[in-house]
Amino acid sequence: MSRIIMMTLSLLVLIILHVIATFFSLNGQTTSEIANRLPLLFIPANYVFLLWIVIYAMLFVWIPSFAKEQKFINLRMYGFFTAIALSIVWIFCWHYGYLSLSIAAKILLLCILFSVYFSYHKTDNRISGRMPYSLLIGWNFLTLISTVSYYLLLHDWSGFGLSAPLWTVIYLTISTAFALHFMFHYHDFMMNFVFIWTFIGIAFKNGTDELFVTAAALFLTAVLIAFMIFRENHSKKRAVLSK
Repeated sequence: MSRIIMMTLSLLVLIILHVIATFFSLNGQTTSEIANRLPLLFIPANYVFLLWIVIYAMLFVWIPSFAKEQKFINLRMYGFFTAIALSIVWIFCWHYGYLSLSIAAKILLLCILFSVYFSYHKTDNRISGRMPYSLLIGWNFLTLISTVSYYLLLHDWSGFGLSAPLWTVIYLTISTAFALHFMFHYHDFMMNFVFIWTFIGIAFKNGTDELFVTAAALFLTAVLIAFMIFRENHSKKRAVLSK
C-alpha cells in the first residue's frame, strides 16, 4: 500500500508541475511560449496536448493494478519513479534553457519507458498493463524529435542544404516507421493512435502556410490508419484459421 501511495503522490507532483508550466508560468514563461519563439514546423496544434489528460488518467488506473502482478514488479515500480523524475528534469531544463540536458533527459526517459514496456507480453494491451506506456513512448518519441528540431533551429543548423519543410517531412516519415514497427511486431494500436492524433495536429497547425508539411502529415496519417486496418484484418484471419 505504501508503494501505491508514494507512486500516486509522485504522479501528482508531476501533474501539478505540468499544469503550472503549461497554464501559468515557470521561470516566467509557459511551455508553449518557449516553443512558439521559433518557427518550428514539427509541432502540433495546442489541442493535441490534451492527450496528457488521457495519459495521466491511465497511469492513475495502472498504479494500483500493477502491484497485483508478480512479474517484474520492482523493475516497473523503479521504472515508474525514474520516469517521473526524468519528466520533471525535462520540464525544468526546457524552461530554464538547458536544451542539451533536456534532450539527454528525454533519451534517458525513453530508455526507462522501454524497459517497463518490454517487461509486458507483446500482446498485452490492457490499461493495467503496457497501454499507458504505449502512450508515453509514442508521445515522448515525438517530443524528442520536436526538442531536437528546436535545438537545431535555435543554433542555425544548415540542415545540409535541405529546407525546414523537407526536414519536417523526414521527421514525420521516421515517426511513421517507428509507429509501424510497434504495430506489426507488438500489435500496439494504442501507440499508433498517438502518432495519428499528433500528425493531424501538425497538419492543423501548419495549415495552408506549409502545404508540403500539411499534405505529408495527412498522407502519413492515412498510411497509419490503413495499416492498422490491414493488421487487424490479418489478425482476425489468422485467428479463424487457427481454430
